[in-house]
Amino acid sequence: MMLSFFRQLAAMRGYMVRFMTVDSRNVVQAAWRAFASHDAEQIAAFFTADAEWLAPSGNATAVALNAPSHMVGREAITQFIANDFPRLFVGDVVVEFHGFHSDGDRVIVEETMSATLANGNRYSNDYCFVFELRDGLIHRVREYMDTARGHRDVFGDSGAAANGTTPSALAS
Repeated sequence: MMLSFFRQLAAMRGYMVRFMTVDSRNVVQAAWRAFASHDAEQIAAFFTADAEWLAPSGNATAVALNAPSHMVGREAITQFIANDFPRLFVGDVVVEFHGFHSDGDRVIVEETMSATLANGNRYSNDYCFVFELRDGLIHRVREYMDTARGHRDVFGDSGAAANGTTPSALAS
């Protein structure tokens, strides 16, 4: 009740008042730095216990790592970022950010990621991530990418992904 009164008073006088709100954009940018560290403890600190990460079904990363495209829970997401991701993207990982756009508890990230894969192939793909925060933590991530391009870079033109086989260099 009292907080509402102060907001109304500030609005009447033309003041902008922020009451200890979390800057969602800064949270997501800090999360990306933690992701790059592959430190499980740092990564886990950014997610709610019931967080979800949703990527397109059958995307090349999930297929190559025999991982789900829909991860549920802080532990599953942390495991993937800290341990599984570096098994596929083994070197020269570069993320070029094109934009961070925020609206309240929602942050959209546009980026291009390139890397050397475990099988020696080069990988480069454009991504769009939609982060939804709850109480200052990441609650849901929706990931979008060019899935056909991902399959070409990961599996080459061999059609391995199309018939469900996974190159042994990527599965180990």
